[in-house]
Amino acid sequence: MLISIYDSYNILNKVYSEKAYLKQAILSTPVEEKNRALIVKICYGVLDKDIELSYYLRYLSPKNPKLAVRTVLKIAMYCIKYLKKHPYAVIDNAVELVKKLGKGGVSGYVNALLRRFSEREIPLPQEKIKRLSVQYSFPEFAAKRLIEEYGEARAENIMAAEGGANTLVFYETDGEKYLESLGVDFCKTPFSGAYTVKNFARNGDYDAGIYTFQSVGSLAICAGVESGKTLLDACAAPGGKSVNLSYRFESVTACELHPHRAALIEDYARRMKRENITVCVKDSAVFDERFQEKFDAVLCDVPCSGFGVAFENPDIKLNKDEKNLEELKALQLSILFNCAKYVKKGGHLYYSTCSFFEEENSLNVEKFLQENADFILEKSESPLAHEQKKCGLQFLPDVSGGGFFFAKMKKV
Repeated sequence: MLISIYDSYNILNKVYSEKAYLKQAILSTPVEEKNRALIVKICYGVLDKDIELSYYLRYLSPKNPKLAVRTVLKIAMYCIKYLKKHPYAVIDNAVELVKKLGKGGVSGYVNALLRRFSEREIPLPQEKIKRLSVQYSFPEFAAKRLIEEYGEARAENIMAAEGGANTLVFYETDGEKYLESLGVDFCKTPFSGAYTVKNFARNGDYDAGIYTFQSVGSLAICAGVESGKTLLDACAAPGGKSVNLSYRFESVTACELHPHRAALIEDYARRMKRENITVCVKDSAVFDERFQEKFDAVLCDVPCSGFGVAFENPDIKLNKDEKNLEELKALQLSILFNCAKYVKKGGHLYYSTCSFFEEENSLNVEKFLQENADFILEKSESPLAHEQKKCGLQFLPDVSGGGFFFAKMKKV
């Protein structure tokens, strides 16, 4: 158990202290392979429950321990409460770990706090927003906005939604026969060649391009895009939508601001053997005259708060506040307004996010349409469960498997 806690600490320390993305931290940290599944489960779980675990620390301790000690305590509390590990074994391992980290002076404090945690039921806050924030480990501002937009009961369902199923996509292979040959339990999705699976271990066929992973929400966005000759994917990394749509367009231009993320798109296209994708390192919020009225379709899958997929990327919840939303909204609108200039007359402009907040979604589209009379909103439909908003489709994690938004506009 000590090795698992120690490796989990090394990964989480990169997230908490160095602001690394969880997936990158996992990939860049050597761990004991036989314990990898448990280590990854601990890391995802601790970040998913970070607000709750932080509340327990404040409740049990009059002082705020240093970051390294807080991280060890959160790992231990998660293992006790959610993995149901024997408290005495977890506590002993946590004490050994702080000693190993050169912090033996707090070993007594760690021991005492974890024993108190394991022996009592800690009450949730009484005030509604604070209670929901702790209960579902959602920032207070996000819980408040969800209640305002969807009502308390629906907001709780959204915050309680969990992931757990991967979606495999097959483009040139019979997915059903393939999964049956492996003896894997699967369920069909509303999208051709896409199946949800649980406990699926990635194998060499992934590297060979036999299948790939793509969320059902992302598939729903791709399905809403009409086929054509030329497509611009304005914010394309890591490349899933570009690859998906490359089967329905003669050419795809995939743009990404950061070179290392542009390289992810190139790797993705190479793995899937798609030769009609051109990757560009560029800022989609800045006008490029070479692209003016060049594309039949432009997809703006803009940077967003990401709360719609927080159960898949729990580190999203760590550093978001209302100021971030205002900054993101300005960026989203700048990308949408700029990329509209790249659409041919008669072509389509698509706007999408992985958020469930109206101000990042329908309200942005409404503002764009008010100021761009040469575009009209077109009705969208999807086989995936959704809500029809004023200016698009809203997918929600409690019924759709993720929180996404999609809008379709035409240049007239």
